[in-house]
Amino acid sequence: MNTTLVIPLNADPAQTQQLHALQQAFAEVCNALSPVARDTRCWNRVALHHLSYRQLRTRFPQLGSQMICNAIYSVSRSCRQVYQSPQSPFNLARLGNQPLPLLQFAASAPVYFDRHTLSIKAGQISMFSLDGRLRFQLSISANDEQRFQQEKLREIAMVSNGDAFSLHFHFSQASQDGAEADAMLPQYVLILTNPPPPSAASAMEHAA
Repeated sequence: MNTTLVIPLNADPAQTQQLHALQQAFAEVCNALSPVARDTRCWNRVALHHLSYRQLRTRFPQLGSQMICNAIYSVSRSCRQVYQSPQSPFNLARLGNQPLPLLQFAASAPVYFDRHTLSIKAGQISMFSLDGRLRFQLSISANDEQRFQQEKLREIAMVSNGDAFSLHFHFSQASQDGAEADAMLPQYVLILTNPPPPSAASAMEHAA
């Protein structure tokens, strides 16, 4: 069975604008955090949260506490893929003590949600935006609806293709738990091999 369920969002022009605004704001947070993860070589999700959450929450108050946590997850996830995956040309084993490349998130990068920022109830999706909750009618088969009851939901990502948005629900298989996804380099991240000096990028860390 496919481990990903894709649900298109039938967004009107106003909602589309709100989704683009959320996507851009989410990428800004990721790009503020990415240099810190690189310079400290810290991308464990919990450790990165303790290192950066307070500063990010102060700097980006419009995004809310839980979406800040989701941005930390996004950076942690991408850093694992680039710096740790055996298939990556930028993994630590290959680079050794060389400077790590900087990950720069595109404005169209996925936005990650969790149960606090997205819910499904009575055939309707309710999701966070910068201007309050957005709601969309849910149109899926009975079999797909059962998956939310019977399978473990690993992550939720909002993906865009121009003005078309969709939600990607990733379910875990017993022996997988995301290993396959983590082996692939993220296409929405630009890997800069000549990054800015660490001193400027680490301002958030020193402000802690």
